[in-house]
Amino acid sequence: MTYSLDAFCEDCRTALKTDQGPGGREAVRQNLERLLAEPAFLDKHVLSAPPGRHTLYEDPELDFVVLAHINPKGHKSPPHDHGASWAVYGQATQYTDMTEWRRTDGKTDPGPAHIEVVRQYRLEPGHAGTYDIRAIHNIEFPDGARFVRVTGTDLERIPRLKFDLAKGIAEVIESASTGPT
Repeated sequence: MTYSLDAFCEDCRTALKTDQGPGGREAVRQNLERLLAEPAFLDKHVLSAPPGRHTLYEDPELDFVVLAHINPKGHKSPPHDHGASWAVYGQATQYTDMTEWRRTDGKTDPGPAHIEVVRQYRLEPGHAGTYDIRAIHNIEFPDGARFVRVTGTDLERIPRLKFDLAKGIAEVIESASTGPT
């Protein structure tokens, strides 16, 4: 029996209602790996999708969002967090090199900031990784990489930080809906 996007979203709802902490997010990660193993899901929602970010589902009660990222060009993000949200990245094609960082200055706000690398690894197709609330990370992927990302909320609605290593500062990411701070 195939595992559909609808079944995945329902399993996420169940997991997150049962455990809003790390256990629920781990269940989302495991279920995302199961979904990424489904050729029918990949064909319909990832492989045939045009370039860009596509919202596949947004939960009206729990607020989590399922997105497909179709990247014709490679990219390297600056270190950043997802603010008060968590995220689970699941690789569909190519790979994404992940770097996890730790803030060493004891702060959580914008301004002077010092971070250091904690862990580096590659997400290969079919694998997923979890990034907790305020976890600092950056991603780098080649041309043609595609991944599915589940976030605890629409990240465009919340303040997040990006880190400029050369300047040693953390800055608020200005989202379309949050505007300048």
